[in-house]
Amino acid sequence: MSDISTRRNQLRQLVRQRRQDLTQDQQQQAATDLVRQFATQPQLLKLQHIALYLSNDGELDTTPLIKALWQQGKSVYLPILHPHKPGFLVFQHYHANTPMTRNKFGIAEPVLDATQLKALPELEMIGLPLVAFDARGNRMGMGGGFYDRTLANAVFCQPAPLLVGLAHQCQQVAEVPAEPWDIPLQMVVTPEQLVMAQRN
Repeated sequence: MSDISTRRNQLRQLVRQRRQDLTQDQQQQAATDLVRQFATQPQLLKLQHIALYLSNDGELDTTPLIKALWQQGKSVYLPILHPHKPGFLVFQHYHANTPMTRNKFGIAEPVLDATQLKALPELEMIGLPLVAFDARGNRMGMGGGFYDRTLANAVFCQPAPLLVGLAHQCQQVAEVPAEPWDIPLQMVVTPEQLVMAQRN
């Protein structure tokens, strides 16, 4: 295993533990504060087609945010494991009555309906789960590479979707050891602040 892989694995373990150590009350407060934080960002408020995810493994709970976006009349989309391209994702319209199933990782996702899929260039924002992030917009996920593979060409779309990480503040680290294939974020929203990626 390369040095960078070792460092990433150690960091992933450390930050996942931090996230899992949060109490239920802290998680609920963070989810509420995320909605409030989102509502203070004009560049996010104007968006209509927003992809998010359902939380897992101690991730910041997105359910209150999804409900708030629905109340604002916005369209929300969720990732589904690609039915024909292993390792990739597609995004499907999600509403309160969407039939759900669990994928091979045990994560809830909509039952595939080809008529409800949204192409990447039509999404204005994609909210990404993450384990750790840094001030430069580097993101480390769970290690499966699903988002990196799926979004590798999305950055060339015109217009390209805004790539926004959602995370607890305790998931920010000084430096995420980046791999060449990692897709950087433009910003990260935490319950406490919005972190714009500093790429200098």
